[in-house]
Amino acid sequence: MATTHRIALIPGDGIGKEVLPAAREVLDVVGRRHGLTLAYDEFDWSCERYAREGAMMPEDGVEQVRGHDAIFLGAVGFPGVPDHISLWGLLIPFRRAFQQYVNLRPIRVFEGVPSPLRNATPADVDLVVVRENVEGEYSEVGGRFARGFPEEMAVQEAVFTRAGVTRIADYAFDLATRRGGGLTSATKSNGIVHTMPFWDQVVAERAAEHPSVTWNSEHIDALCAKLVLDPARFDVIVASNLFGDILSDLAAALAGSIGMAPAGNINPEHDHPSMFEPVHGSAPDIAGKGIANPIGAIWTGAMMLEHLGHPEAAREVLAAVTRVLAETEARTADLGGKATTSEFTAQVTEFIGR
Repeated sequence: MATTHRIALIPGDGIGKEVLPAAREVLDVVGRRHGLTLAYDEFDWSCERYAREGAMMPEDGVEQVRGHDAIFLGAVGFPGVPDHISLWGLLIPFRRAFQQYVNLRPIRVFEGVPSPLRNATPADVDLVVVRENVEGEYSEVGGRFARGFPEEMAVQEAVFTRAGVTRIADYAFDLATRRGGGLTSATKSNGIVHTMPFWDQVVAERAAEHPSVTWNSEHIDALCAKLVLDPARFDVIVASNLFGDILSDLAAALAGSIGMAPAGNINPEHDHPSMFEPVHGSAPDIAGKGIANPIGAIWTGAMMLEHLGHPEAAREVLAAVTRVLAETEARTADLGGKATTSEFTAQVTEFIGR
């Protein structure tokens, strides 16, 4: 029986307009094999729209996509539009309105793509960063005072709730249980005197409810060093909003290119649409040249398929990417090759189902 999912497609800025069509091409191929139809409604919400109309999206943008099964986002950000405008004008409203409290970022080293680290091999590096996505250091509490005067100041409050830390810790421990690996909690309780000891306390309480998972806690500075020195030791890392943001980009770079990294902003309960976006950003320096790496977007599409209940289709997509990298010379420029976005995508679609 055929299944149809309604997807809100937001190409966004820069290379987002190039990698999302590539991912759609792959998803359409695997969809035909599995009786899936992804029906897309496309929205032009972007920094370009902000420059034209003064807003990243319409006032009712959240309501326009509330009924969709998922949101597929290409990238946001462009020179001349401050990053806090693009982030708070589009991404964060979705994350918070739709309770996408899990930011999920898998990291792998693929055969055929050497890591900058000589000891990071495909057999060893396969981890997931679970980032708390709606509170923590990225709260809206605070403000600017005495603007323009010598005594001007800015106050930014981090907000950690028991409910928020509990649910992200439970998600991470459940994931570690399914993966059969261990869990590392990122902290900085030796320097941040209130929120991080609270984080540690709640994580320890949740660990007691998951006795089969071996876990430990690492200060964020030491954790960053250990991730570089020995990435193979990690399986699931759970972290606050800020720490998870930093760790996931670091880990993606260790895998060979941030252009390969996917991400999901997940509402685990499926009460609201989840949003899927590659990590690489809009990359305005290469936008329009047709050389952007589509792997991050394609892998992100696979994550979306899995979230929508189609794990076998998701596995086929990732298996095709894996085989193209392992068995062919197809590489985009960021991986040292000469393939265009469309040429690499064609290789992936050819390998689907092999």
